[in-house]
Amino acid sequence: MAKTPKKSKKQKERASEILEALYEFYPNPHCELNHRNPFELLIATILSAQCTDVRVNKVTPALFEAYPTPEAMSQAPLEELEELVRTTGFFRNKALSLKEASQTIVEEFSGEVPQTMDELLTLRGAARKTANVVLGNAFGINHGVVVDTHVKRISNRLGLTTEKKNTNKIERDLMALFPQENWTDLSHLMIHHGRNACKARLSEPPEHPICIKYGKKCECWKMRGQDK
Repeated sequence: MAKTPKKSKKQKERASEILEALYEFYPNPHCELNHRNPFELLIATILSAQCTDVRVNKVTPALFEAYPTPEAMSQAPLEELEELVRTTGFFRNKALSLKEASQTIVEEFSGEVPQTMDELLTLRGAARKTANVVLGNAFGINHGVVVDTHVKRISNRLGLTTEKKNTNKIERDLMALFPQENWTDLSHLMIHHGRNACKARLSEPPEHPICIKYGKKCECWKMRGQDK
């Protein structure tokens, strides 16, 4: 990943205030994908691509009951995996990812989910976002910031980045603004805020205190004639 950009003291102080406010409103940031171990989190995260956590959590109990370990899932008939994950969307590609990722874990990592970014990226279906989820939530390693659709939106609305599309650039901006020990929590905090308050479609100007205080430079205010 490219080097993180330089941020001013004022930018970091503002980011610190936003982080404190997010913790105040969402004091228990956590991963909403149900899992009992790193393997289950990896599989659930792969399934969460273009699918809600709620839907994934409905699918994984039966999936993990049938194939609870990398060894078991690596030997699973592809057709059975497809049927078990059908409702998560793109089920054929996801089933193949689950099977081949499990095979790699068995063959290359002695049946244990790897604990480095480079190794996780060798698993089919595991891009940087997936690897960050696993590292941060299964192993307590703050390697980066998970940037999903909520984090992308909230980062822009709160003026933490000017990048609209490139998730790697957004991640670098966030990494430069916030302490490394908060990177995993930061993603959960923004996701909670995006789901509960600052939603994608806003019919009225923002009402949440965080949006009102810190979001006046963002596009959602400008679109509603609320820019300073």
